[in-house]
Amino acid sequence: METAYYYLALSGLLTVLLWTPYILARMFIWGIPAFLHNYPEGFPAREPETPLWVNRAKRAHLNMVETMPAFIAVVVAAGLIGDASTGATVAQWAKIFFFARIAHAIVYILAIPALRTPVYLVSWAAILVIGAQVIL
Repeated sequence: METAYYYLALSGLLTVLLWTPYILARMFIWGIPAFLHNYPEGFPAREPETPLWVNRAKRAHLNMVETMPAFIAVVVAAGLIGDASTGATVAQWAKIFFFARIAHAIVYILAIPALRTPVYLVSWAAILVIGAQVIL
């Protein structure tokens, strides 16, 4: 289970770091004074135009935020309820989840739509497999 917790921690760090691209872009687009004062003048009616990749970066981050509670729940439950025989499977799927989420963020930000959903589904399947280890 130590490996599963390691990838849980890495996934948490990934969640925290995924906001960085769009926040930095916003800082440069709005300008540092407007950014530091929370919103530019006239916001939200007159929000400065952002490139599409910035909006996709924000959506990739929000998608990770939405997915993390389920991942946290199944990994923690596996650690508390699972037995020694499920540890390797849980660890492997936690690793798959983490790398699928990195791939998902890259694919989402670069606008590769044919890959975005399949990569997301890999991470979704990882959560289901880990959950199944707990309840079966």
